[in-house]
Amino acid sequence: MSVEKTLEPLVLQVTTLVNTKGPSKKKKGKSKRASALVAAVEKATENFIQKGEQIAYENPDITQEMLSAVDEVRKTGDAMSIAAREFSEDPCSSLKRGNMVRAARNLLSAVTRLLILADMVDVHLLLKSLHIVEDDLNKLKNASSQDELMNNMRQFGRNAGELIKQAAKRQQELKDPQLRDDLAAARAMLKKHSTMLLTASKVYVRHPELDLAKVNRDFILKQVCDAVNTISDVAQGKSSQPTDVYSGAGELAAALDDFDEGIVMDPMTYSEKRSRQLLEERLESIISAAALMADADCTRDERRERIVAECNAVRQALQDLLSEYMSNMGQKDNSPGLDRAIDQMCRKTRDLRRQLRKAVVDHVSDSFLETTTPLIDLIEAAKSGNEKKVREKADVFTKHAEKLVEVANLVCSMSNNEDGVKMVRYAAAQIESLCPQVINAASILTVRPNSKVAQENMSAYRQAWEVQVRILTEAVDDITTIDDFLAVSENHILEDVNKCVMALQVGDAKDLRATAGSIQGRSSRVCNVVEAEMDNYEPCIYTKRVLEAVKVLREQVMIKFEQRVDTAVEALSSNTNKDVDENDFIDASRLVYDGVREIRRAVLMNRSSEDLDTDTEFEPVEDLTLETRSRSSAHTGDQTVDEYPDISGICTAREAMRKMTEEDKQKIAQQVELFRREKLTFDSEVAKWDDTGNDIIFLAKHMCMIMMEMTDFTRGRGPLKTTMDVINAAKKISEAGNKLDKLTREIAEQCPESSTKKDLLAYLQRIALYCHQIQITSKVKADVQNISGELIVSGLDSATSLIQAAKNLMNAVVLTVKYSYVASTKYTRQGTVTSPIVVWKMKAPEKKPLVRPEKPEEVRAKVRKGSQKKVQNPIHALSEFQSPADAV
Repeated sequence: MSVEKTLEPLVLQVTTLVNTKGPSKKKKGKSKRASALVAAVEKATENFIQKGEQIAYENPDITQEMLSAVDEVRKTGDAMSIAAREFSEDPCSSLKRGNMVRAARNLLSAVTRLLILADMVDVHLLLKSLHIVEDDLNKLKNASSQDELMNNMRQFGRNAGELIKQAAKRQQELKDPQLRDDLAAARAMLKKHSTMLLTASKVYVRHPELDLAKVNRDFILKQVCDAVNTISDVAQGKSSQPTDVYSGAGELAAALDDFDEGIVMDPMTYSEKRSRQLLEERLESIISAAALMADADCTRDERRERIVAECNAVRQALQDLLSEYMSNMGQKDNSPGLDRAIDQMCRKTRDLRRQLRKAVVDHVSDSFLETTTPLIDLIEAAKSGNEKKVREKADVFTKHAEKLVEVANLVCSMSNNEDGVKMVRYAAAQIESLCPQVINAASILTVRPNSKVAQENMSAYRQAWEVQVRILTEAVDDITTIDDFLAVSENHILEDVNKCVMALQVGDAKDLRATAGSIQGRSSRVCNVVEAEMDNYEPCIYTKRVLEAVKVLREQVMIKFEQRVDTAVEALSSNTNKDVDENDFIDASRLVYDGVREIRRAVLMNRSSEDLDTDTEFEPVEDLTLETRSRSSAHTGDQTVDEYPDISGICTAREAMRKMTEEDKQKIAQQVELFRREKLTFDSEVAKWDDTGNDIIFLAKHMCMIMMEMTDFTRGRGPLKTTMDVINAAKKISEAGNKLDKLTREIAEQCPESSTKKDLLAYLQRIALYCHQIQITSKVKADVQNISGELIVSGLDSATSLIQAAKNLMNAVVLTVKYSYVASTKYTRQGTVTSPIVVWKMKAPEKKPLVRPEKPEEVRAKVRKGSQKKVQNPIHALSEFQSPADAV
């Protein structure tokens, strides 16, 4: 507000004059002269008086009070000026100091009163606009003809728009977040309900004989009136709703967090009676909530069994922990057994939490799959005028809406994101209140199917419903991690693919079409969610790979799958004995699953192993295969080739790497750590360059990506599965190395004879050598033996050789890039070359978020007390700097 901004310099100058708390922190000799400070106060006061008079004359209703307050500011300002000048002439006088302090307090009191009056002016203007809108609503309610209704609606639209603008300004000035949220919700309600208010009112005026028309109109009118009342309450500083209606973290998530905090205690304070009872009661309440989630309709049988198993495991872990606490009672330090029991307890609660999250995402994946179909069916039934069919479709629509609300509440129960939970709960409440009115609009259309106003009303309610469902979907997605969503979606698509193949094999065209529709819906939703997630990142090679995977699934794989489904359904539905190429259909179905899995793998590429909270069911590298396939297609595609036909339990070389002994895995991890250090050097020297117009950088990054996939393979991870995959990857590295060699030699030829040129050519020889080494080591397959039923995998030497060759090659690539840059930019080129071979341009730094996003576990992190400012010892401050001798 302009008055508040004017007040700031006045308060600053006055408090500077009257501040007597300790010596000034300013350097001596830098203080302003007393006369300058007094002049600054006088100027600030004068500006304040001018603004106050301007506001007073602009608002006749409060002119007298404002002018009185302005006059008081003028009087106290003059008194302050006189007292300040007297004190500045005799700063040692206690009497004059006291006079100035009292004058300053009087001035601030007068200014505060004027500021309050100015704020009252803003509130008055807002309430005045609000009363106009209330009068317009009464006119709309009492309109008896279409012309009167349209005139009143136009007037309401103009006045409501002005009210929304004023409310937006007030919202920016509010400090209370609850009032700010209430005002924002009221503004949104007022804005989006205007269309439905018009259509519902038109229906009521046109068909007053229909009771449902009045119910429909009254509902939307009440919504708008409630929004206006909320604005009125907020303007007067009152919250229209209790603060705990939508706020607060999820109950089950909060209970788990409290339980995790409660299991860690000092053995000295442990009480067998009190502590045991408290922890057991907390756990049983958690298990009761988990049981309700396990028994829900959309919870898969397998997921239900996992939840029950994890609940039993948590119970047992708690008993073991309590036994350890009993053994440690009275001891000052924890025993190793107690520490192990606490770790085991934390692991088991984390496993239970994971299964509950996955159960929630199961519900989200199923319930938010077809959100428009029940509404479309209801509208089509209403248009036909069939009341019986409308009642049936209305029941389906109601159950659908109830399911959305139920799932939304389930999602909230497992989320610690309080702001996100609040948004989901509010959106779910809107869905709940809107559902019966959508049915009323459909019922009106059923009775008057040819009425234009009834059709417009139905269209308005349909649009409002779709918008609200989209808001709820986005809100749910915001508090659901994409890792969980993709893991569950991948598993659900696999189930649907198997059902689809089964339907084809038994010849059920209807079931085939329905299941294929589910696959298409799930795949589309995966693409949409992932694209929305990538909008949160700056464009880079990571987002490029993810979006490419999305594009392949959407524009290639799904189109082919839809064609195969149409062909199969047509063949099964026709009376002719037309054969369906079963193998071709299975391949198209498998491509859908592989496409979704590829998207998930690309999304997880920027995750470290510490960031992944997953189980073996959804391991990023885990291969899930089609359970249902025709006997003739058991080996279609190279992905199903069994490299170890005589060994059960292992099909690919990557699976063999997972079965290596822990000792061998640790040795491989040590080599991988050395490779990662070299990768850090690569990032600092190569990744800083823009690969646009620079094929050297492009090839170097391409080779690095393949080498990273190779090292992942040695740990049983990544996209490379078979020995042939690794061999093909080695060939790609060799091809990229040859291109890099050719390009770099052209740069070397343009460089005059120098040590740089000699070193560059030497590094090219290294690249050729290490590419050859990688091709050799990639052909060595891990040996697997079955000795007395135990699988013995011996592939340590080949794995470490492959990692070492990749590390050496990366080092050579880094040095080649560095010397290529020097050779092409720091020397005069030989010959008559007019343009450079490559363009060396630094890559623009990626944008960083202004606020670091919190991890889910950090939301409830304990708030540490802010450090207080302390006066540092000068000697200690000086000791932080090195002397020239120390630096040497």
